[in-house]
Amino acid sequence: MISKQVLDLEPQFIAWRRELHAVPELSFQEVQTTEFLLKHLRSIPGLTIEQPTKTGVVAVLRGAHPGRTIALRADIDALPIQEETDLPFASKTPGVMHACGHDGHAAMQLAAAQILAGEREQLHGEVRFLFQHAEELPPGGAVEMVKAGVMEGVSEVYGMHLSSNFPTGTFGVRAGALTSATDRFDIEVIGKGGHSAFPETCVDPVVTAAQIITALQTIVSRRVRAVEPAVVSVCMVQGGQAYNIIPGEVTLTGSTRTFDRETRRTLPQTMENIVRGICEAAGASYTFRFSQGYASVINDAALTQAARQTIQTTFGEQAVLEIEPLMPGEDFSAFQENCPGFFVELGARNEANGCTFPHHNSRYLMDEAALKYGVEYLCQLVRSRLGEA
Repeated sequence: MISKQVLDLEPQFIAWRRELHAVPELSFQEVQTTEFLLKHLRSIPGLTIEQPTKTGVVAVLRGAHPGRTIALRADIDALPIQEETDLPFASKTPGVMHACGHDGHAAMQLAAAQILAGEREQLHGEVRFLFQHAEELPPGGAVEMVKAGVMEGVSEVYGMHLSSNFPTGTFGVRAGALTSATDRFDIEVIGKGGHSAFPETCVDPVVTAAQIITALQTIVSRRVRAVEPAVVSVCMVQGGQAYNIIPGEVTLTGSTRTFDRETRRTLPQTMENIVRGICEAAGASYTFRFSQGYASVINDAALTQAARQTIQTTFGEQAVLEIEPLMPGEDFSAFQENCPGFFVELGARNEANGCTFPHHNSRYLMDEAALKYGVEYLCQLVRSRLGEA
């Protein structure tokens, strides 16, 4: 159940969320967002505030008693999307929108920090509230914060993401691999341009690129085990400037999603072999670049069970949904390179309120009723992990 303490604060953290929603900022540019967080965190007694990166913030709460150090992470950046909602607090920044719920993440964690700061005398250990910039743009803000030392001495790290895939008040839980590794590829097919009436005098990069696009799809269907999830998607095709001119180059850009480490390791070479073979057969040349993005989020089994128990005790067994792996990536994985971690999906879907649009959509709506579940979860999680042994 939701405590009176959280319900009393609910109007405040909803207001925080709306204020953040109206002034979204892109990755690595979250200056106003950072100032907003610093202002409110500095008003909470008992917190030590640090700014390890230009737009990342850490609030440290040290309990009155010795114990373990845990970290809670909330991402704060927005997306390059023109908002198309009728919200009275819709984005005031053209072409930028909080279309992934990060405004809600920041508001929930800010509320949890305020509540838990008043319980310092009961806590055994330390909580680090990580407000992380640039989750949406690789290499991401998590790796910057790790390099800045925010994870030194941390024994457990926890993350949470609002999700339009699950009903409000439910929590998507999974031990092991939760999200995919997300990587990018860029291919330039270099042919010989010319008049469309004389294709025999040209080396057509359009036809060659088309063959490459089709052939890349055989990797998942014929090179990866049928029981193993993987995706190869060509998402951008660019080439040509006139209807009657065969261009000299075509570029292909896309992403791969994998869970298995060996598949992720071998995939670039498999892709380049395909590109090389098709280009050689066509008389074209190529360039191939593969850029690693975020690794998979791997939920620690013991922490998953502990968090599951916290959710069940607080909200009931029906609140726990055992979910399948998720294809979207998450740079929370960078924090997990330093210690065990657990990441949960918080349901924020409410069909009655029209909160059904997917993330990264210009009409994305968050069910604000979900926020109180997230705040309660964070508070109860910290109490369970830093309570008296």
